[in-house]
Amino acid sequence: MTVLQGRGHQARQLRGAMSLPEVKLWQVLRERPGGLKFRRQHPSGPYVADFYCHEARLVIEVDGEGHNRGDAPLSDERRDGWFAARGLLVLRIPAMTILNELDTAVAGIMATANEQIGED
Repeated sequence: MTVLQGRGHQARQLRGAMSLPEVKLWQVLRERPGGLKFRRQHPSGPYVADFYCHEARLVIEVDGEGHNRGDAPLSDERRDGWFAARGLLVLRIPAMTILNELDTAVAGIMATANEQIGED
């Protein structure tokens, strides 16, 4: 099995084990807001992005409490740098924001996506 095949398998597993905030966000993003297509648990190199919009070159990461602990902030920084080196913007959204303010989170995603598209 190649690394790419391994990431595809990992992405499929992650799709079946999405957190509640990821599920709530996917329920909105799958409807293609603003005509933009989003993918969930999208493999990219050594990583699997929570959500990805190719047209906007935008990676969306849903961050739970664990992202503030231990070596997670450094790991997230490396991950964000890897995506940035490939011309992708990473938008990190706290899981609690999605749970408590879904409309606000989606509005922020769409504003960021539209800014990204406008920069092309």
